[in-house]
Amino acid sequence: MPHIKNALLRFRIIDKMIRNKYKSFPSKQELREACEESLYGSIDGAHICNSTIEKDLFNMKMEHDAPIKYSKKERGYYYENPDYSINDIPLTEDELSSIKYAVDTLHQFKETPFFKEFGNAIDKIVDRVSVGDEKNEMSKYIQFEAAASVGGNEFLPTLLEAIQRKNKVWFIYTSFLKGAGKPRKVSPLFLKEYQKRWYLISYDSNRKDIRTYALDRMEEPKILDEHQDIPQDFNPEEYFKNAMGITSYKGDAHLIKLRAGEVASKYLKSQPIHRSQEIIEETDKGETFFSLKLLLSEELIRTLLSYGGEIEIIEPKELKQLIVHRIKSMQKVYALNK
Repeated sequence: MPHIKNALLRFRIIDKMIRNKYKSFPSKQELREACEESLYGSIDGAHICNSTIEKDLFNMKMEHDAPIKYSKKERGYYYENPDYSINDIPLTEDELSSIKYAVDTLHQFKETPFFKEFGNAIDKIVDRVSVGDEKNEMSKYIQFEAAASVGGNEFLPTLLEAIQRKNKVWFIYTSFLKGAGKPRKVSPLFLKEYQKRWYLISYDSNRKDIRTYALDRMEEPKILDEHQDIPQDFNPEEYFKNAMGITSYKGDAHLIKLRAGEVASKYLKSQPIHRSQEIIEETDKGETFFSLKLLLSEELIRTLLSYGGEIEIIEPKELKQLIVHRIKSMQKVYALNK
């Protein structure tokens, strides 16, 4: 099914490229790059090759009667009938199912403050895609994880506007540790969601450091007239490259090695802790040794503890000590309750 859905998406990208009056006669290479960039965010050919585009062009002709022709003079493709568009063809069952799943995913966020202004548009899409009782029928077969209502989401439009305008923001912030609200003035860099909560990644000019603020602990955010300060070497992808969750900081990542039992190994293989996770060795007993390259953070510690005694930290020593300290703290808590 994913293969079919990707092909259908490529058909529409190719159709749009061929019908582009401002850049006529796209070449096979340009079609490939457009499809790969739209679907995977790259154009290096790692995901889509020229032969895939050739098959797509052939299938568009056979399945959708697309009047695709190749111009030797212009060295590109065009429609023999300039009025043709694949969008005029009724959606297939596969396409309709894909849209229904997407609409159901979007619909669950309709009441979230950030999306409320689009509520009417979402309703229209739902009404157009849903036929009869099919909208309710879908819930019998698939259940989406509901988005929890978390405070601070109403600030998303304001903060997003500040980022786009490249202006500083001011707000009152209450940390969990100090418990008292204090004013903050920062340069907003980007917004990041983690475990259904939104965070603002920002730059504090006074502290000359990157700071992260949870939106649910903010009050009265305001966009200032001051132009934001952005560190020249800041890159969002690089900043979180060796981080897990929302916690990140400057420093070197640790090479982490761990041993997982048979059951835990299956979970880790199917849902890796981090993109850097690799398998070092698999034993006859069903155990697997993994390696990761990560900064030591609270999110990492809590994730590892969630596996209990099913995994063992081999190295680094610092992480092993942190885990042991948490286990001892748990022992004290349960000993007092006996």
